[in-house]
This record gives sequence, structure tokens and C-alpha cells, in this order.
Amino acid sequence: MKAVALTRYLPIDDPGALVDVELDRPVPGTRDLLVRVEAVSVNPVDTKVRAPKPQVEPQPKVLGYDAAGVVEAVGPDVALFRPGDAVYYAGDITRPGSNAQWQLVDERIVARKPASLDFAEAAALPLTTITAWELLFERMPYAIDGGGDGKALLVIGGAGGVGSIAIQLAKLAGFTVIATASREATIAWCRELGADHVIDHRHALAPQLQALGFAQVDAALNLADTDRYWDELGELLAPQGHVGLIVEPAGALKIGDPYKAKCIGIHWEMMFARPRFRTTDMDEQGRILARVAGLVDASRLRGTLRETLSPINAANLREAHRRLESGRSIGKLALAGW
Repeated sequence: MKAVALTRYLPIDDPGALVDVELDRPVPGTRDLLVRVEAVSVNPVDTKVRAPKPQVEPQPKVLGYDAAGVVEAVGPDVALFRPGDAVYYAGDITRPGSNAQWQLVDERIVARKPASLDFAEAAALPLTTITAWELLFERMPYAIDGGGDGKALLVIGGAGGVGSIAIQLAKLAGFTVIATASREATIAWCRELGADHVIDHRHALAPQLQALGFAQVDAALNLADTDRYWDELGELLAPQGHVGLIVEPAGALKIGDPYKAKCIGIHWEMMFARPRFRTTDMDEQGRILARVAGLVDASRLRGTLRETLSPINAANLREAHRRLESGRSIGKLALAGW
């Protein structure tokens, strides 16, 4: 089968950073689906895993975590899917990735793709959607049905992949959503997704919030830079508020006041935790994706895909990584077809 892989960890402008390879088609294990991959999307985790380092892989390593495709074969204990089902999923960081014509994935972290979306649109959703859903509705103490009523949520990095779905989920939960963005295109995107207000993260947040009538916020999602906004969010969050984090800090964080004084809840999200550690509830990710597919097909959530490159090959994946590393991408970028 065709695949895109690496053996050395190189800067993305190096043609050897990602290369086209031929690999054997894998064989399903006990609860595996063998999926014929029709489309993939890229996320910051792809670029972080690929980032330059001295390590050399003895065999080609396939990256890629978001995918949509068609089930080709199933393992002996698979109960939820059968060949021919169109599916989407975010995968498992401990297994070979989606940048290949066929991929093995545990059925418990898979769902049928939204019927109203094509494969590229569906592939843009899983990783960011699971991240935002788990953070808001499982790590933080809110519910999608009215959990945000009467509360204000600040989303730092509203135009990114996770922010683009977090804004929508937060609105479904009833939050007043204040997103951050700094360019005309990103501001317009956040408003299009339902943000009630948009402020500029290049400037101090407190004066902008105060100008909108918010002396404090009940919750915040820092989806951009944990260190940069740590002290500022400690001041902005209300007593007994909550902050959600997805980006590892560069250094040690000061966990004392005002976080301790206000009893602010600090919540980490890593969507690969369930499949990586084979938690007893890893099938929750399949259920999240199934519920999201229903919300999409009912027009209560919209896709976040902004652009599709074709075909899926090393040159296009290098370009997708390059755009992500620029820090100027909006929504999601997908690749479709071989």
C-alpha cells in the first residue's frame, strides 16, 4: 500500500521530513477495523511528533491521527461495524497513523461518519472535536445540555482547530462565548461559528473584557499558550472558576494564588489518553463521535474544514505541516484521495 512516513526527524522544508513509501497492508487484530483511508486531516500533534530530533527510526514511521474512510475488513471480536461502513476517528498515538491507504483502528474509538459530510469534511473533525468535548464536558464540570447557562467562557485561540469546535459546543451548552483572534479573517471565522464577542489576544485581555461588561469569566479554555496567559487567567477567572488546558507549559507553572485562593479548577485534556492507556471507558470516544455525527447531521454543529489538498502524498503533507507550523491556519486543513 501507499503511505507517507519518516525515518528521520527533520525540518519541514527538508524533502526527507516526510517521504512516500510502499508498505505491507496490515491485518486486523481482535477488535480492529481495517479501514480504507479516503481522507485525513492534520493537527499540531502531527508537527510536534515530527519535530526535529536526533532519533532515527529503524522502520518507516507513519504519522496521522484524523481519518475518514470505509471499513474493508474486521477482526474476529468486532461487534460494532462491518465491511462497507463509512467511518471517522482520531486514532491512537501508539499505533501506525492514518497517512496510509489502509489503517488498523480499534472499533471502540470509531463512529460512523456524519452522512451529511464528505470524507474530507468528516476527517477534519475527530481529534479536535473529542478534545473540545472531553475538556468541556468530562474534564470540566459542565454538561452540553444547559451546563453553560448564565456563564461566560473565554476561548483563547478561537480560530484554531480545537477552538473552532469548542466555540460551537460551548454555544450548544448555553455559554456566552468570548473568543480571541487578531486578524480580520480569524475574527470573522469566530463570529461565523457563533462567538458572541471576539477580543484581540495581542493585547491585554482584562481591559477588553471590561469594555464588554465582563469583570471576570466563569471559565476559560487556553488552547494556544499555557505559559503566556497563566497569570492573566488567574486574575480573570471568577472564584471557583475553571480553566482547561491542552498545551504543555514550557516551564513550571505557579499553582499558588490566585489559583489556590480562588479554588480555580485546573483541567488537562489529552485526547489520546483513553486509547494510549486502554482505559476501561475508551469506548466513550466512539460514543462522543457518534453523538457529534448526529449533531452535524441535524445541522446543530457545522464542519470546520477550510481547505482540502489532493492527493494524499508526501509533498502535500509537507505543505500541510508547513502551514500549521506558520501559526496562521484557520479551522482545519484536510487531504483526500490517493
